[in-house]
Amino acid sequence: MDNYYNETIQILEEELSALTLETQGTMVFYERCIELVVKKLNKLKEFVHENGFKNSSQEILFFKVQKPSIVSKLIYYNAIYKIEAKMPYGGKQIKETYYNEQISDLKRYYDKNVELYKYYRTNSTHLDDKYFLRGEYNIKLSLDTYYFETDHSFATSHDYKIAKIIANDLIHLYIEKQLYNLASAGDFINQGQNMMSLNWTANKTDLIELIYALHTRLAINNGNIEIKTISTCFEQFFNIELGEFYHTYLELKNRKKNPTKFLDSLKEGLINKMHGED
Repeated sequence: MDNYYNETIQILEEELSALTLETQGTMVFYERCIELVVKKLNKLKEFVHENGFKNSSQEILFFKVQKPSIVSKLIYYNAIYKIEAKMPYGGKQIKETYYNEQISDLKRYYDKNVELYKYYRTNSTHLDDKYFLRGEYNIKLSLDTYYFETDHSFATSHDYKIAKIIANDLIHLYIEKQLYNLASAGDFINQGQNMMSLNWTANKTDLIELIYALHTRLAINNGNIEIKTISTCFEQFFNIELGEFYHTYLELKNRKKNPTKFLDSLKEGLINKMHGED
């Protein structure tokens, strides 16, 4: 079991890293991450059904550590996908309020499961046989209803809860990063406004085309920045609301003629200027 798990988690990490380089920060990225994790979980489930466990210690290790390490990724990517998909339209303050609401949700889960958090984070073991052995559930241990609907051959009463704890820590870090990016963008804009007020005078579609080109070319932060963050910076810096910029991108993508019209015009204009100066 250990060898199979180590091989599975290594391959999964490599595949997720490859996706990060290709599509990080897009909704497609989270969709593909979810698909990858689900496939690995299904294969892991098949292996458990076919091979079982040598003893209770191996079973506890699997449901306390190994399975949650993979399921937590599924919970994380699915949560971020939903958070970003439901992001309300608006400026910095609206987005900050929304992200802080997500943190409040995480806090409520912590308050509801504080004893399990303590058990997990202190590496306690005295309840392992009740938490992480199949069929050993106790209704008095604050079980969630979903447990009774799961496949008990591949689940214990608390392995999903452990995965949720791991995922929630990652989600919290993600949200804190988004809040930091918003604050940093605001500080940058405030500094710029003290010098000069700039307005985007071409149309919104042109700016969105430019933003996607810069992001695709890894021209900002070596590509280690989400396109929403870039969009927010441009909105504030150029005093413009871009609205549903991903929808506009899809329209650009589906143009029958010249999907990069604005970028082509920039190139043409610069070349003409260079030739005119010769």
